[in-house]
Amino acid sequence: MEIIPLTALLPADLDPSAFKVHFAVWNGITQPMDALASSQEQWQAWQMWRGAKDDFNRDFIFSLAQDKNDLTLWLFGGIWKVLERRPEPRADSYTVELREDLMGPFIRRLIIRHKLVGRNRRRSMETVLPAMSVSSILEEPFAGEPFPGHDRINHSLSDLQAVVAQARADWRIALESMKGVYVIHDKETGQRYVGSAYGDTGIWHRWATYATTLHGGNVGLRELVEAKGEEYYRTNMRFALLEYWSMRTDDAHVLERESYWKEVLHARSLGHNKN
Repeated sequence: MEIIPLTALLPADLDPSAFKVHFAVWNGITQPMDALASSQEQWQAWQMWRGAKDDFNRDFIFSLAQDKNDLTLWLFGGIWKVLERRPEPRADSYTVELREDLMGPFIRRLIIRHKLVGRNRRRSMETVLPAMSVSSILEEPFAGEPFPGHDRINHSLSDLQAVVAQARADWRIALESMKGVYVIHDKETGQRYVGSAYGDTGIWHRWATYATTLHGGNVGLRELVEAKGEEYYRTNMRFALLEYWSMRTDDAHVLERESYWKEVLHARSLGHNKN
């Protein structure tokens, strides 16, 4: 298949020397594609941040969010006009404005392929443009990761927080009317916590509580957050469903299966369950 250079889609009068390309990557807490999908305000904040240097020292920012599964793919996040620069480093020192008249229909739809070399994430456009190509154009604007199926969930707390923040209907509908037993495992240590959703509380509501509080009110998980820190917890704690049933399922059955999985996975003796 013939490669389509990005230049083929750019406005004819676009001057690369007036642009910095912002290759936004994971900041240790949030994936950039999740920020872009969540809200324009959240994504705008990524363009306002100044590091140690005045990297956005040109009139415009060509913003891109890195795909968390394929690091050579980037989702277009719009062209931002730099209205003001303040000297404070490591702060929101730029005032920016989205220029929807410049490639607005491609925002959250255009996927660009580019292998970024080096640590600099804010590049002069003319130096990287020759190596940037069009990978695909989505039919609809990217709105976050779609629901993978009940038996395909293996997501970090950070992933879960993004889904809850976006209030994705496919995730919510699939999980809010289901009871279930789930496991939260630490990918670094292998330690596990087994929990359940029963009564009038479906899995969606229970997991939304974790997204908000991190620990869901559980003693063992609260201790882990305090010991390891929030960044470690968001990154390393992964959620999966062990079993799931309709809301008509008797609570006694759910609790019996929760106890069974605690024993099987040694979640009390070697994990974070305290009961």
